Amino acid sequence: MKWTTRTIFRGLVAAIVAAGLAAIYLLWEQADEGGDAPLAGVEKFAARSDGAAAPSISFQDGERRHVTLADFKGQVVLVNFWATWCLPCIRELPSLDRLQARLKPSGVKIMALSLDRGGADAVKRFFADNGIHNLDVYVDPTMESQQAFKIPGLPTSVLIDRDGHDRGRLIGPADWSNAKAAELVLSAATGP
Repeated sequence: MKWTTRTIFRGLVAAIVAAGLAAIYLLWEQADEGGDAPLAGVEKFAARSDGAAAPSISFQDGERRHVTLADFKGQVVLVNFWATWCLPCIRELPSLDRLQARLKPSGVKIMALSLDRGGADAVKRFFADNGIHNLDVYVDPTMESQQAFKIPGLPTSVLIDRDGHDRGRLIGPADWSNAKAAELVLSAATGP
């Protein structure tokens, strides 16, 4: 068999498509396993101790204004990468909304960063239709933030401390509305 550029390209495309479908299947199965069952806790959070700075990302707020992660320096920020078409994200989002209500007096920002191509209007409709009242609208329809953080799938939550350091992440849906989750997020306010 002659290995041409076209043959190699087709093989690479097929491998990428297969890997993407496998990832979607695994996330779908993970969401399906729970069905109406309670979400898992935050025990899967993988802490970082290397003090790495969070990537510099930009996105839009609900009024389509340009915003950067650096705009939130001085606050603890839990960035949740999600989308309105992601079933595990939809199950998780109400708990993030409750966490924001609980931690707002502490100055913590729960940032649900939507990767929807429909932009802020799609997210506003979703929030209104699903009773999400405590989260602000943030959107990155370019998905560049997902690439900058090397997010393998949705949902993924990344905890950023007051100095802009990446303190760790949780891949997959979780229940963020309990005391243990609040304690985890607040721990980023006190340092490593």
